[in-house]
Amino acid sequence: MPNAFDNPTPGAKRIVISIDAMGGDRGPAAVVAGIAMSASKNPDIHFIVHGDESVLTRLIRRRRISHRCDIRHAPRAVAMHEKPSHVMRHGEGTSMWSAIESVRNGEATVAVSCGNTGALMALSMIRLRKIPGVNRPAIACLWPSRNPQGFNVMLDVGADVKADAEDLCQFALMGASYARNGLGLDRPRVGLLNVGTEENKGRAEMKAASDLISAASDAGSFDYVGYVEGGDLPSNRVDVIVTDGFTGNIALKTGEGTAKLIGDFLKEAFAATPLSRIAALLALTSLRRLQKRIDPRRVNGGVFLGLNGTVVKSHGSADATGMSAAIKLAFQLAKSGFQERLAARVASAGSARQDAPNEDGSSRAE
Repeated sequence: MPNAFDNPTPGAKRIVISIDAMGGDRGPAAVVAGIAMSASKNPDIHFIVHGDESVLTRLIRRRRISHRCDIRHAPRAVAMHEKPSHVMRHGEGTSMWSAIESVRNGEATVAVSCGNTGALMALSMIRLRKIPGVNRPAIACLWPSRNPQGFNVMLDVGADVKADAEDLCQFALMGASYARNGLGLDRPRVGLLNVGTEENKGRAEMKAASDLISAASDAGSFDYVGYVEGGDLPSNRVDVIVTDGFTGNIALKTGEGTAKLIGDFLKEAFAATPLSRIAALLALTSLRRLQKRIDPRRVNGGVFLGLNGTVVKSHGSADATGMSAAIKLAFQLAKSGFQERLAARVASAGSARQDAPNEDGSSRAE
């Protein structure tokens, strides 16, 4: 088919997003439906769509978005059960590999996939490589909160179960940059997740991380609020919550499970008696507003931070609405120049720490 990018809209700043169309639980139809939803809302997005060409051509033509999409044939898909190590060795030719390659080659600014998380992180690290100065990449997610922007940023939520003090400091820098570019916060407030807010709480590594984050706040252009607890995740006390991938992933899955449980309890309560069903009808507008506020599809998309390229991980079970939300996030980050700003911020903070004096007055760079 002809290249859809030969004739961009005059005067428009074109943002190209690379889409892995074959990785989700719902198949390429849901992914293409999400692409169509995003395309109808934003004329400045163009797509490179990776997967089975015969399937994608039919789906894209049916949605009448052929002029917005460039299809790249990839005969295979990464299954959800495949081990990352296997995908690293044999992933070439899959839609996930192809989607990442488009970012690596500079054809697209951001890649979006709802495929196997471990495989996506492994391929992203191999093909895109880490930003100089970053020890461990992290996955950042948006957490519903009482803040005016409606969300807090939390990282890491599962890229790596381990993180030392230096890693947590880098997470703070990357999370603050994400909050600035993704949520529009000029000077985000950063907190370190701990078992208490008192200075004597937690392991020795937490104290070391707290000191490093505090020292990096000026170079990173954020305000460090100190330790935060689990109850602060949805609060308005902080904008960015820093933790290791083990703790972050458990918190994320617990929050998602709790939200679903509350939703189920509400349905049961309103369906219990005829009177409660009448009450549900009277409260329908408020219930819809609540449903929209806590709908996980609206915050679909974890961002891989610390790589030479931006990758957005959508939920594997994402429908068209969820996929559209992930694409919207990818567009916002691409439009803001997030990747370049993040690399510059990490580099400047690393230089500041290197040049800082030791306790004896000598330079660390010596």
